[in-house]
Amino acid sequence: MAIRVYKPVTNGRRNASVNLHSEVTKKTPEKSLLAPLVRGSGRNVQGKITIAGRGGGHKRRYRKIDFRRNKDGVGAKVVGIEYDPNRSSHIALLEYPDGERRYIISPKGLNAGDVIISSAEPVDPKVGNCMPIKHIPTGLPLHNVEMEAGAGGRLCRGAGMYARLTNKEGRWATIVLPSGEIRQVSMECRATIGEVGNADHANVVIGKAGRNRWKGRRPTTRGIAMSHHAHPHGGGSVSKGGREPSNYSGTFAKGGRTRRYGKSSDSRIIRRRRSKRYGQLKL
Repeated sequence: MAIRVYKPVTNGRRNASVNLHSEVTKKTPEKSLLAPLVRGSGRNVQGKITIAGRGGGHKRRYRKIDFRRNKDGVGAKVVGIEYDPNRSSHIALLEYPDGERRYIISPKGLNAGDVIISSAEPVDPKVGNCMPIKHIPTGLPLHNVEMEAGAGGRLCRGAGMYARLTNKEGRWATIVLPSGEIRQVSMECRATIGEVGNADHANVVIGKAGRNRWKGRRPTTRGIAMSHHAHPHGGGSVSKGGREPSNYSGTFAKGGRTRRYGKSSDSRIIRRRRSKRYGQLKL
């Protein structure tokens, strides 16, 4: 059982659960692949708070992940599966014959001791192998999918995520994303076979406010409880005066578009993601 539910001996334990990380086999990170991680606490480069309710949290170090998978034609042995505090998925440490080590997103079913390979040519489509989409059979689940050839994986990198390769025609391949969006990507873009591991991450119940503070999440004040000069909903009585829900800067918070206009990749979207009220597309 990957999720453990404790007896409610305290209020903090009641309804809470923890992830046992049963896939993890290596406890200490690779020192050569660590980097300092500066905490911005929700501030932009000007030092202004752009995301409220951020700050504190446990100190972390960044793990350098190989999203490009561009060391071709050389089999890499999986040294172990590790926990990464910077992402929901686990990471796998690879060791190449020349002694070089790299981290990758750990797919479901990958174990310590396995040998995987990345290549520009067709290779065995087993879990963990990486190659251009033009060489991958249709119907397989993919993760760490590139949107531009050689730019590194951008899609389906979170725990339990995967895209389904449904069609290949001409220069473009059609994939179905977990959100229900159907889009085209270039056949030259690389992807890794399999789905991302640690799918039980979505089943964890936080249970108490303190666990959110460990992650750098501070308490959130309702806009309606603020003064009129601090938030559009603030001031006066307990009503917000019929105004649409928004954040403190006035940006609408419900039902508005969050994606910027003019993205070059928009032209390759066949069907946009479904609204939450209609459910998600079953892959």
